[in-house]
Amino acid sequence: MTRCRLLYLLLLAALMISTEAAKGGGGRGRPRGRGRLFGSRMHILIPNRNPASTHYYENKDGAKIVKASHFELDYMLGRKITFFCMAIGVPRPEITWLKDGIELYHHKFFQVHEWPVGNDTIKSKMEIDPATQKDAGYYECQADNQYAVDRRGFRTDYVMISY
Repeated sequence: MTRCRLLYLLLLAALMISTEAAKGGGGRGRPRGRGRLFGSRMHILIPNRNPASTHYYENKDGAKIVKASHFELDYMLGRKITFFCMAIGVPRPEITWLKDGIELYHHKFFQVHEWPVGNDTIKSKMEIDPATQKDAGYYECQADNQYAVDRRGFRTDYVMISY
């Protein structure tokens, strides 16, 4: 790829991001529709994608996270942290929880509750109770099936209240 073309693509991506930000897209809050930039899902233009990769990345049966917790959470030490994730896909996706890129496993203070809904939907709730300073970090819920993988991230930090 030539330098000019790469520079053009970078400028185009920056323009798209600034345009969406000016319109109120992106950042916190509810997504306002498909095709807009929001949350941790940013649409990227990939020129000259071959048909096989298009079929893979845009598969209608691929795992997609359709509902998730907010992107930042400040928690109080000793209280409960809760994150929610809901995904669709055929076959029904599996949800995996990660912290700082490492898969989380059940232990005494960490629980995951899951509810299958129909043949294509899974709901998952992750709870940490009681929360400690070590629980601050970057959490992700990852939904995957044989056709696709989708992720949402949530940053957490603790708040100390002084009296």
